Amino acid sequence: MRLVIARCTVDYVGRLTAHLPLAPRLLMLKADGSILVHADGGSYKPLNWMTPPCSLKEEDGRWTVTNKAGEQLIITIEEITHDSSHELGVDPGLRKDGVEAHLQELLADRPGVIGEGYTLVRREFPTAIGPVDLMLRDGDGASVAVEVKRRGEIDGVEQLTRYLELLNRDPLLAPVRGVFAAQAIKPQARVLAEDRGIRCVTVDYDALRGIEKDELTLF
Repeated sequence: MRLVIARCTVDYVGRLTAHLPLAPRLLMLKADGSILVHADGGSYKPLNWMTPPCSLKEEDGRWTVTNKAGEQLIITIEEITHDSSHELGVDPGLRKDGVEAHLQELLADRPGVIGEGYTLVRREFPTAIGPVDLMLRDGDGASVAVEVKRRGEIDGVEQLTRYLELLNRDPLLAPVRGVFAAQAIKPQARVLAEDRGIRCVTVDYDALRGIEKDELTLF
């Protein structure tokens, strides 16, 4: 990971345009290729970001980050006050709470809840950036990656997006579709998921434990 504190402007050029005026900011370049722009405030969310896969070109105080869709994040640096790199190694991943872990286990036993004809390939399917909760195959034999959450929020969609981008580079798996499964999914997370082609599934934890019927809604 590379951390840079700099006075800079930031311009996003893509499906829309956005501009951050000159100010001190933290630029975070992660090993997976993503870049995040933070201010000293505004909670944990970055002001702007670019998810991998993307490329970075540094030239004459300007960073140009381009993703596979051709969208660009252009960071024009006036002054750098800190620049350091750190090797964090492979992260073991987030440990799920009891309900979330049990929900994953129940869905692994009953993959048909996710989609008719779906079968389990493996729980905790390994990737270079952490395990995918469930790897399934649909009725046609296509790969489906499932991220399971107790409460579905934007962070979970971002996490699944990173997994899908990596998995779809593997010719033995691609194309891999994504499913975001949770007891409840926030509207903002649902909109983001649908925009990225990820299907959302809400599941009833109590109904799954009762094994009487599946209480679910597909979107």
